[in-house]
Amino acid sequence: MEQNLWKHIIAVRQSSPLVHNITNFVVMNTTANALLAVGASPIMAHSHAEVEEMTSLCQSLVVNIGTLDDYFVDAMLLAVQKANEQKKPWILDPVGAGATSYRDAVLSQLLAHNPAVVRGNASEILALAKANSTATKGVDSTAKSDEAVDAARFIQQKYGSVVCISGETDIIVSQNQTVFIRNGNALMTKVTGLGCSASAVIGAFVAAVAAPAEAVAAAMALFSISGELAARQSNGPGTLQVLLLDKLYTLSEQEFNDSLNIRYA
Repeated sequence: MEQNLWKHIIAVRQSSPLVHNITNFVVMNTTANALLAVGASPIMAHSHAEVEEMTSLCQSLVVNIGTLDDYFVDAMLLAVQKANEQKKPWILDPVGAGATSYRDAVLSQLLAHNPAVVRGNASEILALAKANSTATKGVDSTAKSDEAVDAARFIQQKYGSVVCISGETDIIVSQNQTVFIRNGNALMTKVTGLGCSASAVIGAFVAAVAAPAEAVAAAMALFSISGELAARQSNGPGTLQVLLLDKLYTLSEQEFNDSLNIRYA
């Protein structure tokens, strides 16, 4: 896998996939800019009158439940049904999983449509697994990324999704392999929407790369390495956000290979 990751980054830059995002109000600008920086083209649309047609135009779909309401939920369900009908990959970002019963009910509806990828932090992945399991054994734990691996495996086996647990170490769980990427910087947690941006970038990669697990690994490696390198020049979260976008756009193969910290299980 490792030798293919840079090739996948180039594939996204060259193919400029169109990514449809139904996402939260807080992060729309941030995620759109991240997609542009990696070479993709973002669309943000949630009107019921056009959401299915827009999904048909795009190569992938990203669903982020950060700012839920009933209208958005209906738009999400229309979009994922259309994506599945046309065999287009879609990504679920379960923001705030476990916070409310409404949020968990919406996530159960969405999971039933089998996302290609689920990306969340450890707490979200744990809550998602617990809410959709008839038995809690193996999914109850504290919110550390390595302790969410069993929960990710449960989700992967039940829904067939590649599951990405983002954190100090990003962990990618697929049917045959678990990948650990230890890049990034703690300052990234001080900028709202970077996790959501990572989900959007995954959307670009699954559109351009045939192997979903490799697509997720390449996307997360690109994002975390760019954040790590940007943080070295940052004075704080404000400059980090700007420098991260620059690095997503300018990252070289040499920088990528020199920085990548990856292992497999």
